[in-house]
Amino acid sequence: MTLSPPGTLGIDFGTSNSAVSWAVPGGTARLIALEGEALAMPTAVFYNSEDLSTHFGRDAVAQYLEGTEGRLMRSLKSLLGSPLLLETTEVNHRQISFQDIIATFLATLRERAAHSLGSAPTRVVMGRPVHFVDDDPARDALAQASLQQAAQAVGFEEVTFQLEPIAAALDYERRLDREQTVLVVDVGGGTSDFTVVRLGPQRRRLPDRRHDVLATSGVHVGGTDFDQKLSLDLVMPLLGYGHLGSQGREVPSRVFFDLSTWHLIHWLYQPRALAQAQALWTNYADPQLHQRLINVLQTRLGHHLAHDVEQAKIGCSQSNADARLDLAYVEPGLHAAMTAGGIQHHLQALLARAVACARECVQAAGLAPQAIDAVYLTGGSSALRPFQVALQAAFVGVPLVEGDLFGGVASGLAYSA
Repeated sequence: MTLSPPGTLGIDFGTSNSAVSWAVPGGTARLIALEGEALAMPTAVFYNSEDLSTHFGRDAVAQYLEGTEGRLMRSLKSLLGSPLLLETTEVNHRQISFQDIIATFLATLRERAAHSLGSAPTRVVMGRPVHFVDDDPARDALAQASLQQAAQAVGFEEVTFQLEPIAAALDYERRLDREQTVLVVDVGGGTSDFTVVRLGPQRRRLPDRRHDVLATSGVHVGGTDFDQKLSLDLVMPLLGYGHLGSQGREVPSRVFFDLSTWHLIHWLYQPRALAQAQALWTNYADPQLHQRLINVLQTRLGHHLAHDVEQAKIGCSQSNADARLDLAYVEPGLHAAMTAGGIQHHLQALLARAVACARECVQAAGLAPQAIDAVYLTGGSSALRPFQVALQAAFVGVPLVEGDLFGGVASGLAYSA
């Protein structure tokens, strides 16, 4: 490789999706295609145990869903700040830590950027949520340090960080022709982050923007939490969640929470976890429900279920129509229904937490809700229709502006250098 070009790479390493952007000083950021022409790709790694190959993004998910033998890893960002990060897991007959898996994914982002730029970048601005971990500064600092170590391990020599909602604000600012006070709403797979910031053409020229940031806040609620709740309410009851056994007690729920959480699913395929699930048969009055659970675990269908719930949620939100989850791969004729109105009902408590955090952010800035000029949306989960409805109710009369949901943060990160 030749010397690194004079510019900065912005990496939005997301819980569900990742994006990369490049900018030179004084220039316009451009998103880098990561999979064909796609400018964002799922944060997913698949270790193929048939030919010992490694796959990323949509290719990784497709390999798994096609039934290829191997391990699918998603929601890797959720492990940052967790004791699980340095634990090892067996992949293709070798032990590898989750920290190393994250580094492997970052290395792929860097390689694909290098292919586009002609040489490997050495300067990077990484995005980070307002809180990796809620109410635990030590674990939050550990999460950022772990991500920095992973970036340095794959060849980045200069690694800095920027809050993801501030990065989104810097990208949005490029579109403004007058000064505005904006609430930036960044809802990704793992967190909902909010920033009240003053933006405008004249302010863009200021060398120090710290005084323009009026308030920031965040809560550990995002798309994966929405998916988990919908799975627990709509799919897991078909496997025994909430089922009353012969003694009038519910089946222990831990297995269902893990089965509806992307980064925990693979642990249930381990022999010990499978044995514990098999032993639950004494808690069931209906053995068919237990057999479905065991079938899902033995044939490793957990990620398939999680993927179908996520896709049904997206389809319901985009079309405002009902969706049917065909679960015939679990049992012939089995299905679950998801309705547009049902999503709002099931997610009411989670949405209320996120919107309350947004209101608190505006209050911390010393402003009334109607004093905001615009609510700027970024992050894939901000497109969820019930969430937007809840935001509009909290900020009556304030326009909601939908930005580049998957690329805006990455572009802003490159600008922030």
